[in-house]
Amino acid sequence: MRFECELSLPEGFRVGHATRAEAETGCTVVICPPGTRGGVDVRGGGTGTRELEPLSPLANAEGPTAVLMTGGSAFGLAAADGVARWLEQRGLGRETPIGVVPLVPTAVVFDASAGEPGARPGPDDGYAACEAAHAGVPERGRVGAGAGAAVGKMLGRDHATLGGVGYAAVKLAGGATIAAIAVANAFGDVLAEDGTVLGGPRGEGGEVLRSADLLRQTPELPRSAARPGQSTTLACVCTDAALDKRGCGIVARVSSAGIARAVDPAFTPNDGDVAFCLASGSGPPPTPGPATSWTLTVLGTAAATVTAVAIRDAIRQSTTNPGT
Repeated sequence: MRFECELSLPEGFRVGHATRAEAETGCTVVICPPGTRGGVDVRGGGTGTRELEPLSPLANAEGPTAVLMTGGSAFGLAAADGVARWLEQRGLGRETPIGVVPLVPTAVVFDASAGEPGARPGPDDGYAACEAAHAGVPERGRVGAGAGAAVGKMLGRDHATLGGVGYAAVKLAGGATIAAIAVANAFGDVLAEDGTVLGGPRGEGGEVLRSADLLRQTPELPRSAARPGQSTTLACVCTDAALDKRGCGIVARVSSAGIARAVDPAFTPNDGDVAFCLASGSGPPPTPGPATSWTLTVLGTAAATVTAVAIRDAIRQSTTNPGT
């Protein structure tokens, strides 16, 4: 099975970025086809989120209209207002007696703009990201929610490696496409396929160090280390498979394993790790039973792998083309 960074998003999904390059921040929106279902898995101890409840299997809403990933920490949640405005203007959202109400689950990263009033993404940025959204292969690197991202913050942001937005996708033998958009802004290191450090803290001589080794030698909180909530890996998995909300939740949970494969350490109190799964398939959801469990296992396994590939792609794109 070949996992690619140049395979298009599943049909109907669109991804757009709004980037404030000078402020090193921005936001990234995933606009869903009508009828999409969604699920979410929250692993990090320092999350900043909005409207995750509609993704619960017990919630009345069928699924999200869009998902937003944004910089600016909790202040960046305001960018979702612009996404909701753009969607409402186009009649996209959940039907109610007063008109459509867009549902925009949102998760944040703590980036370079978080401590600078006026620099954080706001409603106009969310609107601009929607205007820029398109099908195909999303832009990657230092764009959108990844514009101010960094990984390997054990020695502080000044010694970290540039993070950003990454993407990967795969087409399964059964015909479904699984794609992942990731924002790599972890406290920990991003590991390459062979386990070596792809993005981590750098020593005084510029050498790449391994955070797990440094942590074992640091029993007390160092002054330079990232604090709780200042780091995050976000992933949004999109598929054209026919899943209900429960199935989306299961695939989101399994896809979190991709974060753990590519990031070390992952899911710490310092991180706000969140994984979404969006499914647009139009067929009826599979009936519970062994065959359905197998299907969810196949989809979840692929989702975890594309998530890991997308996180690594974020580092490669950002360090190769840091000005993009």
